[in-house]
Amino acid sequence: MPITIAIRIDKAGGNFFFMLQTSPGGIFLNLISDSDFMTNPRRRQLVGMQIRHDDMHSAPNGLRVLPRIGGMPIQPLQFRGQPALALTLPAGDRAVVALHGAHLLSWTTADGTERIYLSPEALFDGKSAIRGGIPVCWPQFNVRGSLPKHGFARNLPWQATPAADGQLAMTLRDDGATRAMWPHAFGLQLTVALAPRQLRITLDVANTDAAPLSFALALHSYLRVDDIAHARLEGLHGAPCWDSLRDLRYAETAEALRFTAEFDSVYTAPAAPLKLVQPSGTLQIAQSITCTETVVWNPGAALSAKLADMPDDGYRHMLCVEAARIDDNVTLLPGAQWQAWQELTVL
Repeated sequence: MPITIAIRIDKAGGNFFFMLQTSPGGIFLNLISDSDFMTNPRRRQLVGMQIRHDDMHSAPNGLRVLPRIGGMPIQPLQFRGQPALALTLPAGDRAVVALHGAHLLSWTTADGTERIYLSPEALFDGKSAIRGGIPVCWPQFNVRGSLPKHGFARNLPWQATPAADGQLAMTLRDDGATRAMWPHAFGLQLTVALAPRQLRITLDVANTDAAPLSFALALHSYLRVDDIAHARLEGLHGAPCWDSLRDLRYAETAEALRFTAEFDSVYTAPAAPLKLVQPSGTLQIAQSITCTETVVWNPGAALSAKLADMPDDGYRHMLCVEAARIDDNVTLLPGAQWQAWQELTVL
């Protein structure tokens, strides 16, 4: 049974409560202002992260959190100057997620191989979108609406939240800034689940508004390849396709996609997983049935040279294969929840 202990500390400038909370996922220390504790029945968490006791790193705002009991340690770190959390399995598999955008920055398997592409020229200023990794494009895809490109979820700070063994979770809720852009109440939770040679990223959406929500989503995964010239993507033969570069619609005729120039197409998601095949190995790519489209993108040499946050040859080392719901928006009734995921497995 979860236990909560409140400790009040009186100090100049205000009173504070430290909330010590236990759960199956660990022990969490939360700092809550006196006024918030007294007036907010939900006791909004201002700080709450799982941190290895022996790591000796400080959590944001100078707090330390007790070690997680009976689970995988989650380590706070600075990644290119921005706060992030790392989850490491005993075998050595590791994922790193930024608090900015709940943006997955790295996934390495136990052999030390990086499976995700992150541009060495990506901006890490705490405001801009990060080029590479797995951006969460929500509640809008691309410029299909009035919001900033790919929505706002990828550009806002998220909060860490308790998660099960082998998982790392973050949440985002509406506030004044989001309602100024998009006047709706919502709750998001992003969960990264690690297993040996496998990563699953899941987004849960809750409608906490009194009216229905309409939104799109893409888990915009940048997959690392040794050389795009020697990579192929299998599993889309026969799938309905929209080639956005030529504005053509057709059924895919290629047994495997190969990439010799800029490529940007939206496919009706097939039932079976895809396979990204290259000389160094094969990555299986699966997605939830709630993601009805798969987006495949590579900028090619010309566009890569124009992107300020990507090296000229960056296109050679990445391929975006995105789990998406973009052709028809999700309509979510008040109080309802919706889930989408993508799962990557090294074969």
